[in-house]
Amino acid sequence: MDKNRRRKNVVVYTDGACSPNPGPGGCSAVLLYEKHRKEIAEGYQLTTNNRMELMAVVRALESLNQKCSVQIFTDSRYVRDAFERGWIKKWKSNGWKTRLREDVLNTDLWTRLSELCQVHHCVFHWIKGHDRTKENIRCDELAVAAGKKPRLAVDHGYEKTRRLSQNLLLPQLPDAFGGSKN
Repeated sequence: MDKNRRRKNVVVYTDGACSPNPGPGGCSAVLLYEKHRKEIAEGYQLTTNNRMELMAVVRALESLNQKCSVQIFTDSRYVRDAFERGWIKKWKSNGWKTRLREDVLNTDLWTRLSELCQVHHCVFHWIKGHDRTKENIRCDELAVAAGKKPRLAVDHGYEKTRRLSQNLLLPQLPDAFGGSKN
């Protein structure tokens, strides 16, 4: 493959939805390349809105079959700011800790997204949600509908985090051998 070959320019709109938060949710993306259009939507049993916003971008980038230059439009400042304000670089260099030395939430998705952004040249743009941007409105419709489907997938990353946090909150109970047991 020619190293100088130009990357395809793809435009991606993404959205995540979750109601209640946490609760059932959906993520979606609309990918545009020249005259081509692709829509992606997935629903999850139990998740958060921020996870769905991230998952939407992850799924969009994972659907690309070659290295691309990608303009990503999101109504999530959480997603956009992590890249445009350099938070993700700081989190990675701090071992996925915030400046307050707390664990970064959704590390599983941030890691995947960071890796995908090494493959593709990504530029993130914030757009106001539900504000006359045709593709953003379509993403919202897709994400909301995906979260209402009868058979929803399990968000394993959320479930793992939830189990860990619940275990931290459980009191230590003595077992029959004098030790402690959760």
